Amino acid sequence: MFDETKAQRALKFIENLKHTKGRWHGQNFELLPWQEQIISELFGTVKENGYRKYNTCYCEIPKKNGKSELAAAIALYLTCGDGEWAAEVYGCASDRQQASIVFDVAVDMVDQCPALKKRIKPIMSVKRLVYQPTNSYYQVLSAEAYTKHGLNVHGVIFDELHSQPNRELFDVMTKGSGDARTQPLYFLITTAGTDRNSICFEQHQKAEDILEGRKIDPTFYPVIYGLPDDADWSLEENWYKANPSLGYTIDIEKVRNAFQSAKENPSEENIFRQLRLDQWVKQSTRWMPMDRWDECAFEVDPDELIGRECYGGLDLSSTSDITAFVLVFPPRNDDEKYVILPYCWIPEDNMKLRVRRDHVPYDTWEKTGHLETTEGNVIHYGFIEKFIERLGEKYHILEIAFDRWGATQMVQDLEGMGFTVIPFGQGYKDMSPPTKELMKLVLEHRIAHGAHPVLRWMMDNVFVRQDPAGNIKMDKEKSTEKIDAAVATVMALDRAIRNEGSTGSIYDERGILMI
Repeated sequence: MFDETKAQRALKFIENLKHTKGRWHGQNFELLPWQEQIISELFGTVKENGYRKYNTCYCEIPKKNGKSELAAAIALYLTCGDGEWAAEVYGCASDRQQASIVFDVAVDMVDQCPALKKRIKPIMSVKRLVYQPTNSYYQVLSAEAYTKHGLNVHGVIFDELHSQPNRELFDVMTKGSGDARTQPLYFLITTAGTDRNSICFEQHQKAEDILEGRKIDPTFYPVIYGLPDDADWSLEENWYKANPSLGYTIDIEKVRNAFQSAKENPSEENIFRQLRLDQWVKQSTRWMPMDRWDECAFEVDPDELIGRECYGGLDLSSTSDITAFVLVFPPRNDDEKYVILPYCWIPEDNMKLRVRRDHVPYDTWEKTGHLETTEGNVIHYGFIEKFIERLGEKYHILEIAFDRWGATQMVQDLEGMGFTVIPFGQGYKDMSPPTKELMKLVLEHRIAHGAHPVLRWMMDNVFVRQDPAGNIKMDKEKSTEKIDAAVATVMALDRAIRNEGSTGSIYDERGILMI
């Protein structure tokens, strides 16, 4: 239900504040339509007991649309105007300096408002504004999550959530910290990011699911201003869809100039699309079109593959890194697809460190069975050898292709188990044909990978290097994230194709693809 009085109270409080930047400095904070809608619905929508319905607002919007001013105004309202005694309102970000941006705007707003200035005591040494009538305060927090337990939160302003290096601070500040309050509010405001394994993208997906009706959470208020991934980023009409303040706080000429620069310099395209159009982009252009890869998420049942002929690809990487073994089951008739069955391992002892350092959910994948761990802080090759031996008892593994680097002992052990092990070069000559064939099979929907999340992540990380003749290979140096399972897939696919049927290789029938 909607309480017009509560909505108007919040609106009037904010509109009595003043802007703090540029030519707007000193002018009353006249809310733009999109800002007014957020404030009105966020503070005016209540439950039957009269308290706020929404306790989380996720607001994703491009830069320069006035999000810092809006966040500062909300922080001040939660501190001074929400009727909460001893309210604790915190400003959080990836670091203290980032969190101080919104706080500094709030300080300037207080300085320009006589009514607040005489009631608020600033303690700048700890970046705290104390509202003396209710003994409430708004304070900036540093990023160290372990120091935040025990807070009695009434409000949290999370600025640039996409910059969070992991989910620790978010979880500490939002999971149970406001249980003692009647209507806590977590205001998450951010531009789009680049890391689709982050806490921010998790919240982005939840917001998107709620907006599109796939999920229901009556406590979550979603706001996303941005363009879909497939929208034409060069059309000015699309710029207005993503920027509700365009023409007000944003000069269209500034956006045109930024677009022209991005158009002339491809390295700036993703920055323009991320910061100006709020599109979740990769830091650089990857090789595999992931929308087409996702279309190949046909179900894979390992039990139905028992006894089938298949080919393996083994990428050992280093002893402290990820090792991948991938089985590819070739189709037995024209109606079947190439089925991919991946297995990945990391050392158990450093998994938590890797989650924090790499911002990758290895722990989640381990719990869901998509990633294995080996005992200790380095990969236990003996464990993997036994694992492959057990796989050989279930599936008819005809050949295993391996990267020659660092695999001498394991190759000897696998050969001793009865496997046929084939060395596989990592240069253009060996890698180009199956890499191009993989792309062709994906585009034709002739691959079934079962939406395996680890393989998907690695495939999305792949960069390719091309020689003057048009040959390509996956580039581990340029691919800053892990691609081991993708490389193993290509090696296994090569053996499957070369041994397919009685007429010889597909490569012999129609030559090497040029993509």
